[in-house]
Amino acid sequence: MTENNYAPLKGIKVVDWTQVQSGPSCTQLLAWLGAEVIKIERTNTGDPTRMELLDIENSWSLYYLQLNANKKSLTLNIKSPEGQKIMNDLLKQADVFVENIKPGAADKAGFGWKDVHKLNPRLIMASLKGFNQGSRFADVKAFEPVAQAAGGAASATGWNEGDFNIPTQSAAALGDSNSGMHLTIAILAALLQREQTGEGTFVYQSMQDAVLNLCRIKLRDQIMLDNLGALPHYAVYPNFKWGDAIPRAENTEGGQVIGWTYKAKGWETDPNAYVYIVIQNSDKSWETLSKTMGHPEWATDPRFEGWQNRQLHKEEIYPLIESYTKNYDKYELTKTLGEAGIPVGPVLDWHELENDPDLNEDGTIVTIDQGGNRGKFKTIGLPFTMSNYKPDYKRAPDLGENNDEILESLGYDPEQIKDLAAKGVISNKLEPKNPRTQVIKGE
Repeated sequence: MTENNYAPLKGIKVVDWTQVQSGPSCTQLLAWLGAEVIKIERTNTGDPTRMELLDIENSWSLYYLQLNANKKSLTLNIKSPEGQKIMNDLLKQADVFVENIKPGAADKAGFGWKDVHKLNPRLIMASLKGFNQGSRFADVKAFEPVAQAAGGAASATGWNEGDFNIPTQSAAALGDSNSGMHLTIAILAALLQREQTGEGTFVYQSMQDAVLNLCRIKLRDQIMLDNLGALPHYAVYPNFKWGDAIPRAENTEGGQVIGWTYKAKGWETDPNAYVYIVIQNSDKSWETLSKTMGHPEWATDPRFEGWQNRQLHKEEIYPLIESYTKNYDKYELTKTLGEAGIPVGPVLDWHELENDPDLNEDGTIVTIDQGGNRGKFKTIGLPFTMSNYKPDYKRAPDLGENNDEILESLGYDPEQIKDLAAKGVISNKLEPKNPRTQVIKGE
């Protein structure tokens, strides 16, 4: 198929009443797929992330820029009668309305599902909250670690002994960006459904559910533990006092295979000079690994014959493998073991990822020119590819940058727009004015 760059969501208008990360990550995807996304922001201040974690003088934060590129910004005091009218007019024209403000706030403001469905029956409303409707936690405000804690990720992550034997957060945004991607799937499904029914629907995504969905194999493990009383594929097996709940996974792969992180050459000075290697269940896989590492005798060692024996003796396997891996750098190991058909991957730190030639070339990491003091910045682009479409990545808007354009499309003339600004219904366009954050650098 030849590339024609036809945007999948061309002609779709989205009213984006979201802030911080979970909601904006959803509307960011919609914008990159070609939708017109109008971000509703508080007058004068805007999205809280605009001025959070600042690294350059007179520049919006990277936190804001990476989640709001390709959008339009409209400042609006929704509590005012005029602001209510503008919001209503926007929703009458929109295809999708996305909100992730605090629980109950949309209904209180007059923009709950019943209100907007009556206003525009074709409108799809998408809400993202911490917990499910009807949950005993439904009114609790959720942040990333709250979702990871309540969604089962934290209790299954980390180590089972030592000073850091505590439920641990993943660096991946399982609660925020993951929830936004789940909500995007729901919105796309609702748009297809509307093609059949002619009517919009209400889609609801909880951060807890999104985390649970990515942790589904932990429910598998919990049921297995209920039935077996122990889990052979966990790092702590067999010498562990098993309780009612699954233990933390430590560094295991998650399946019946043996997966672990091994030191590579240079580990003494580089905290990420490591590779992750998976030993598959079959004796053939174990034999291949043994021969590739120059130790064919491992394959016939009775301690390691059969996957069950290997699980019983994995604490003895780890140092054997590491005695090999420590002699080669992580890229050499990945090439050699990978060519032998052994699942392996280098531990890439974020300096390496930022400058990775493949990721920068294939569109995974994209560069956007924000202009001003920021200039060009990098972000993670659309996380999949299409044979006939590539996003046109554009800068994120200044606060209220698109006020005039949006209001004129609703029928307001320049004098009326000026009057709205004077009344505080909107705030005039603001460019970033901030000092660079002062930090303490360690010796």
